[in-house]
Amino acid sequence: MPLEPFRPLPPHRVGRRSLLRGAGLGALALGAPSLLASCGTESQVQTTESCTSTDLSDTEKMLVFSNWPEYIDVKGKKMPTLDAFQAESGISVTYNTDINDNNEFFGKVKDQLGSCEPIGRDIVTMTDWMAARMISLGWMQELDKDAMPNVAANLKSDLRSPTWDPDRSYSVPWQSGLTGIAYNAKYTGEVGSFEELMTRSDLKGKVSLLSEMGDTMLFMLLLEGADPEEFSQDQWGSALERLEGYVKSGQVRRFTGNDYIRDLNAGNVVACEAWSGDVIAMQYDNPDIKWVVPEEGLSLWSDNMMVPNRADHRANAQALMDHYYQPEVAATLAAWVNYICPVDGAQEAMESIDPSLVDNELIFPSEEFLSGAYGFMELDEKTRQQYDKDFARVIGA
Repeated sequence: MPLEPFRPLPPHRVGRRSLLRGAGLGALALGAPSLLASCGTESQVQTTESCTSTDLSDTEKMLVFSNWPEYIDVKGKKMPTLDAFQAESGISVTYNTDINDNNEFFGKVKDQLGSCEPIGRDIVTMTDWMAARMISLGWMQELDKDAMPNVAANLKSDLRSPTWDPDRSYSVPWQSGLTGIAYNAKYTGEVGSFEELMTRSDLKGKVSLLSEMGDTMLFMLLLEGADPEEFSQDQWGSALERLEGYVKSGQVRRFTGNDYIRDLNAGNVVACEAWSGDVIAMQYDNPDIKWVVPEEGLSLWSDNMMVPNRADHRANAQALMDHYYQPEVAATLAAWVNYICPVDGAQEAMESIDPSLVDNELIFPSEEFLSGAYGFMELDEKTRQQYDKDFARVIGA
């Protein structure tokens, strides 16, 4: 079924990460008990021997897909790429937007997955660090890569071997994105680095940072001269002290999720830590919103589709994953969500969907553009729990 070209919805829509990371600060505000509850324990670890799954895809042409809100193409009441999959495959998809925050979702499903019980979902979409956690706990089914030829052929090379799933045996990227700096040129001049963002006197009290620990602390580590992908406990402590100093000085107005979009447009915040897809969307209505690649580098992340244990429709799920790795389908999706497309060939396909996006580095970044991009170091359960508590304390949650 051909996919009809369309323009994205107006940028007042709230983007996937902005909407949901707003919930992140609320989750942190619950304090240490909620963070403790989101962590798996050794007794919850499963293996292929302890937790077996069946596949009813041959007789049940259905699947349940859990994703983040505002993270799929919409035209009126239709979802063109998903509707095309259902028409072509005969598989009925129940599409849920019930992932509001990585930790929050983890808390919802950890008891069932830790006990080898079904969670009623065939695909879940989690950010790198949470995907790594769930895989390490043995909660995800291994994928049949031979059943996904489009993924095999078109997954971008720089996404093929993350340290937490080096062969992509359990995960397929949905979208990727970048964290950097946005500023409103109506109210301030260019802000070229996090050093400026955190120290310029004219920005004092007019700056916001993100309530996502990995994003914000990645830049604090860079300011310390540490490698965010491999740092020591001492470097973590120094980066945390640095952030605490900026908070106490009054430089940071607040820590936000989606709030920065409204504040940045209004000038309540004139410069902030921001997600790439949000900035593209904002620029449709407000040309004063500018995106900056910080001198220190960028934060790079992906959200990943996975099949949980005891999901009954793995083959159906794999068919959907493979559908989204067709370049035309991937380009249609990318034109709406405005994040980095993980599919080779989608940039060429974008010519017929939205030519204005073909050379957009925030959707189709070059190797040079990504050369200064970092991920956040993998953390074991105990360390992640402690770092979450440390961060929550400093930001006043």
